Formats: sequence, structure tokens, C-alpha cells
Amino acid sequence: MSNLCRDDFDSGPKHVFSIEDGLWLGNLTAAIDLAFLRSNGINYIITVDSCPLPEIILDLRDINVKYIQVTDMDGEDLLSHFDSAYEFIKKGQEKSSVLVHCYYGISRSASIITAYIMKKYKISFDDAFQRVKIKNAAALPNSGFQAQLSLYETLGWKIDKNNMQFKLFRLKIAARKVKKVKILPQDCIDVIKGDPSLICARPDPKVYRCRKCRRILALQSNVLPHYTNEKLSWKDSKLSSDYSSSQLCSDTIFVEPMTWMSVSQFESGKINCPKCRFKLGSYSWTMGCQCQCGAKVFPAFYLVPFKIDYSGFLQNVQATV
Repeated sequence: MSNLCRDDFDSGPKHVFSIEDGLWLGNLTAAIDLAFLRSNGINYIITVDSCPLPEIILDLRDINVKYIQVTDMDGEDLLSHFDSAYEFIKKGQEKSSVLVHCYYGISRSASIITAYIMKKYKISFDDAFQRVKIKNAAALPNSGFQAQLSLYETLGWKIDKNNMQFKLFRLKIAARKVKKVKILPQDCIDVIKGDPSLICARPDPKVYRCRKCRRILALQSNVLPHYTNEKLSWKDSKLSSDYSSSQLCSDTIFVEPMTWMSVSQFESGKINCPKCRFKLGSYSWTMGCQCQCGAKVFPAFYLVPFKIDYSGFLQNVQATV
């Protein structure tokens, strides 16, 4: 099994369904059935699987393939691919027909098509999924993908990297990968935010500074708010609304990981001021942290409140580090 490739698998009989004009949902067997592809004018294929299609299909010059490497596990990130998949399907439908497939044609491919239907018609996850379900009764995204589709609806059918739920979602994905490989992989480096002490064209009006040397540590937008005695979860829709600050706990300041923290090489450690080396807090990708209020945060990057100050930002001033 050391040379395992897509040709080594058999996904069973062909299962394929026409979702709407120019859009098909199917399994791997359908994707490698050249006669089926030709007879239905399919020149665009999205593969959502752990392995790409065999070369017999990939080598065809008139077939355009988008490969999304995702396994059918509820902890996988499919959400980040929804926008690019939408553009690919839209282009494919304008020029010919599109097949979206995974191994069995049940979970991953159904999720991609549901997201496409949501965005195209500006409808809810439930309404879009029902349209898919009518065409393929076996379609059933796993629970993790269903939650991601619900978040996609909350985001207004477009990835918003500044949305608090999306930030927490990406952090959770990154934490799971760190737990497996012990360091932060490159495909999750986006969760590490830039150094807020550097020049900002449009800075937040308030910032967090080291109490000892006054070095800027974080912007207000870097803070991950949490409610008293509640587990911080990316699935909590309250985080996408205008939550009241009076409802939030301030016993511990949880923030996004930032470049100055140097947290990408280890699972856990201390957070020190990069200028004066004053210990400010700690972090843990894999264990998380429980605030004094009872709230559980995972992963966790926290600053101790009495070691930092909350003050105004001096625009166009660059800190010396």
C-alpha cells in the first residue's frame, strides 16, 4: 500500500444526479466514466477527495479540474473552499457542464453544491440543501460540514476573514493540525496575525500595551471575546452579532496569535513582550485554557490583564522592537 493511488480504489457503481442545468453531483466512478462525461458535455470537474483523479482524466486537455484535498471528517475545513468552488462552477456552467464529485458522492460533494446553490440564489442552508436532497436522496453532509454551511449562511455567502466566528473556526482547524504534527503547518499560517506595533494606515482607536515598556501588543480587533462560564465556540452565532460588552468577561484577555508571539513552532509556551521580555501570559494550541469565570477557550493565547494597559493608538508611530 506504499504506492497507493486513486486507481487502487473502487467506489462502486456509478451514482450521478443532475442538480440543475449544467450541474451534476456524483461519485468517483462517475468522474472517471469518460463516456458519461462526453455524452453530457462535462468539461469541468471538482474533485473533493483525499486523492486526485487518475491521470487518464487529468491528462485530457479539454477537461478542467479543480482539486480540493479534504477527507470526509467533521473536523476538516471545507468552508474556506466555498467561494473558489463557486467561481469554478459558475464559469463551468457558463461554458459547458460541471460535475462535482467526492468518493461516494454523499457528503463532501453535496456540501460544495449546497454552498453553490446558497450563494447563487441567496437562500438559506436548509432551502439549498432541500434542493439537492430532492435530486439525490442519499446526499448528507457530515455534521461538521453542516455547521460550516450554516456559518456560510451567517457570513452572507462570502468568506469574511474579519468575522469572529470565522476566526475561531480557522483557529480550531489549526489547533487540530498542530496536535497531529506538533507545529503549525503552512496551510494554517493565516491564523497568525501581523504585528500591530508596526505602522497601520487605519489602526484601531484603542490598543493593548505592555505595562512595563509600553510596547503595543494587540489591537481591539485582535481580542477574542468570551462570555462568562461559556465555552468559546466558532458555532456560537452570537459572535457574529453586535454583542454587548457588559455580557463579556474581562478576567482574562484572549487574543489571536500574532507574529511577535513566536507560537508556530511549539504546542504551548509562555508569551513574553518582544521588547522587554516581560512575561505577559501563555498559550496552548492543544490544551486550551479555562478562564477564572469558568469559560473554556481552545486553542488559547491569553494576556494577563494586570500586565497590560488599554490605551489610545498613536497613528503612524512605529515601535522599536
